[in-house]
Amino acid sequence: MGGAKYMVTFIDNYSRRCWVYPFKKKSDVFPVFKEYKARVELESGKKIKCLRTNNGGEYTDGEFLAFCKQECIQRQFTVAYTPQQNGVAEQMNRTLTERIRAMLWTAGLPNSFWVEAAKTACYIVNRSPSTAIGLKTVMEMWTGKPADNSYLYAFECPAYVIYNAQERTKLDAKSRKCIFLGYADGVKGYRL
Repeated sequence: MGGAKYMVTFIDNYSRRCWVYPFKKKSDVFPVFKEYKARVELESGKKIKCLRTNNGGEYTDGEFLAFCKQECIQRQFTVAYTPQQNGVAEQMNRTLTERIRAMLWTAGLPNSFWVEAAKTACYIVNRSPSTAIGLKTVMEMWTGKPADNSYLYAFECPAYVIYNAQERTKLDAKSRKCIFLGYADGVKGYRL
């Protein structure tokens, strides 16, 4: 709906935390990485030391390479046609894709809602136990505290938005029925 055609995932190798960033053109990967880097370093208090990617042009751009060199980020590139060399990322992309497909199909939503499904799938993965980290949740590994899952809702479940008193008259409906699409970034609210 927002015009995104692609998504890039970044995964912390220690905690297995995943971030999903949708974007419109492949040349947007570098600015997206800079945004991710600033966010994750501020949140964790640690610096990114290594970035493993495939040899796609979006990752081998001179400006991207120069930035990583300047920031002392070691670059590791996989050999062509060997996605298994970046198995953690490939498995996460497969997991997210399968969940996106299932969520859209179950909800009866068109593919134009794929970004909402992708962000929600990532949100759920980050709050689910993983065998890769001893059945702890990803967020527990990332923050050191157990995740609070008391507010999780099923994708596409019914939800109601209550109108403010200023938005309605006495006889208007007090709410509007929507469907739940996910969790808002940086806001204590939901995407409906």
